[in-house]
Amino acid sequence: MNQADTAWMLVSTALVLLMTPALAFFYGGLVRSKNALNTMMMSFISLGFVGLLWAIIGYSLAFAPGNNYLGDLSRVFLRGVGLEAQGTIPHYLFMAYQGTFCIITAALISGAIVERMRFSAYLVFIVLWALFVYSPVAHWVWGGGWLADMGALDFAGGTVVHVNAGVAALVAAMVVGKRRDYPSSSLLPHNVPFTLLGAGLLWFGWFGFNAGSALGATPIAGLAFVTTFLAPMGTLAIWTLLDYTRGGKLTAVGAATAIVVGLVAVTPAAGFVGPMSAIALGAIAAVPSYLALVWRAKTSLDDSLDVVAAHGVGGTVGALLTGVFAQKALNGVADGVLFGNPAQLGIQATAVAVTIVYSGLVSFILLKAIGLILPLRASADDEAVGLDISNHGEEAYVHGEASNSISHTGAGKAVPALRSELA
Repeated sequence: MNQADTAWMLVSTALVLLMTPALAFFYGGLVRSKNALNTMMMSFISLGFVGLLWAIIGYSLAFAPGNNYLGDLSRVFLRGVGLEAQGTIPHYLFMAYQGTFCIITAALISGAIVERMRFSAYLVFIVLWALFVYSPVAHWVWGGGWLADMGALDFAGGTVVHVNAGVAALVAAMVVGKRRDYPSSSLLPHNVPFTLLGAGLLWFGWFGFNAGSALGATPIAGLAFVTTFLAPMGTLAIWTLLDYTRGGKLTAVGAATAIVVGLVAVTPAAGFVGPMSAIALGAIAAVPSYLALVWRAKTSLDDSLDVVAAHGVGGTVGALLTGVFAQKALNGVADGVLFGNPAQLGIQATAVAVTIVYSGLVSFILLKAIGLILPLRASADDEAVGLDISNHGEEAYVHGEASNSISHTGAGKAVPALRSELA
């Protein structure tokens, strides 16, 4: 047990937990005001239900001894998890740190189905998804599973978190369907400062996400901290140039998105690449994610907040480039293509492909199964009024008599009144 490592991991766990509220602000600012609270709640609710699932069974499936594909049930209800050392930190702390990853990964999916998915169906989906998708994939990569045995490099979650969530988001957007008024010029962000605040807080928390994945106050943690510091800068610079070249303006939403893409891309590589490689990785990752975002906007796919472009494409590019820029002299694990080991790129591609297929297939099955029991879509009336009122009985902002009727007569009486006004 090492007290310095424990102190750093206490801080890192708190930083990663902060990322879920940060994601709520990032996503919440990008939707219309009538759906702001609902969108933010889709992140906040993961803190409760997914976090509890992790402690009860998810941690056991991901990190308990088992086979190459799944952990056993020996750590259900945290049996055998206590103050003993897990590496150089208390086992309880290791469990909690890993739990923060599961929580935010599930919440990431919400960006693809905001403004039209029923909250109850969404909640059931992310709980089941964390159990049947996240936990097994985490075991494959980090729990001693078959992708780890194959030599796949994923320092802090390129495949486990971002590719995994990005594919699930794509499937969810396709199964749930597009918003009834998509595409429309009225589907604009209602609070861009919220989105910038969320991006800034995400970057802050990401130091715990990446540097904390060293699981101690070690030189590798320092390396991961620096690469997390530098890579989004490269992405932001290139994204800004692309934005200006395409539209002649430098958009704030574009800048916020670029920062997140850079953070996503460096996540699998953070402790495996050098600082200059991190800048190059971030700069390269800007291009495919930007092009994917532009292309998606021209299609009928309503991935509302571009989870696929930012996390799916960004995570895939980052995972593949880890196989290019990895440097054994720094990380002591493996070299990439540029340092004489072209086979590593093939291993990375295999890990990405397997994650895409598994996450996509199981996510589709889960959504279809839930749809047999609960409606996935909000009703046309609820979607028109906004999911803040219809799902939560609250509004993000005071809008005259509608809000007064909510506060004085109750949300249930206010909704029909608002619907009649819209009609």
